[in-house]
Amino acid sequence: MLRHFPHVNVAYAHRKRDYFIAAFTFLCVAICLISDADASLEKQNALGVCGWVFLLGWLLGENREIRLQVVIAVIFATIGEHFASPFMGGYTYRFENVPAYVPPGHGMVYLTAVALGRSGLFLRHARHIASFVVLVCGAWSVWGISGYAAQGDSVGALLYCVFLAYLFKGRSPMVYLAAFFITTWLELIGTAVGTWTWAAIDPVLGLPQGNPPSGVAAWYCLVDAVAMGGAAPILKAATHSRDWLKSGKLLKSVYQGSANK
Repeated sequence: MLRHFPHVNVAYAHRKRDYFIAAFTFLCVAICLISDADASLEKQNALGVCGWVFLLGWLLGENREIRLQVVIAVIFATIGEHFASPFMGGYTYRFENVPAYVPPGHGMVYLTAVALGRSGLFLRHARHIASFVVLVCGAWSVWGISGYAAQGDSVGALLYCVFLAYLFKGRSPMVYLAAFFITTWLELIGTAVGTWTWAAIDPVLGLPQGNPPSGVAAWYCLVDAVAMGGAAPILKAATHSRDWLKSGKLLKSVYQGSANK
């Protein structure tokens, strides 16, 4: 199955920017979620403004395909947040809302997964990292259904299987692999400090789930897949439209030139 990943120890280039994006996001996630543990709505909104500033700043250095992917990720994830949290009650934020920093936060999380997935470190050691992730997340899932966990986690075990499908059958395994690290980081911090809490029983499946579920990275992989899959046809359609407009202007200029003669 690891053949799906790049060969080990191939000399892929390191780009400092990729590591800066990752380090910045990991740090900001911790600061933001810990700050929100006892924050007011006003402070949440201020964190949201900061999130948008940081996200837009990092996007200035990306190509238009990545920018579009981030836009799609933000839109899709924000809709999903409102459906899964206030509407369905799968998890609940402190004020039973979707905090203002969540939409730009999803953009930063997606950009970090992309940056790590293309980084020299991950590409050089992809198979070793994938083995580590499969084992760690698998052990976490087994623990959740073993009866020893404080809160049963059957949903986490199901999500872990979905996550494996993304890793070994998905079109962008490196992004999904990187997503595990940043999403696990933010979920563990967010639930530990009480920024949000997952329902003990999943409202859709009626099964026990952990706080957070062990395979929670699968939900974020869905966001990533939608972002990457949606950007390509939009860019293609935009290119065709631009070419059509250019051809129309060219024909018009030729016609006008002939008429003037």
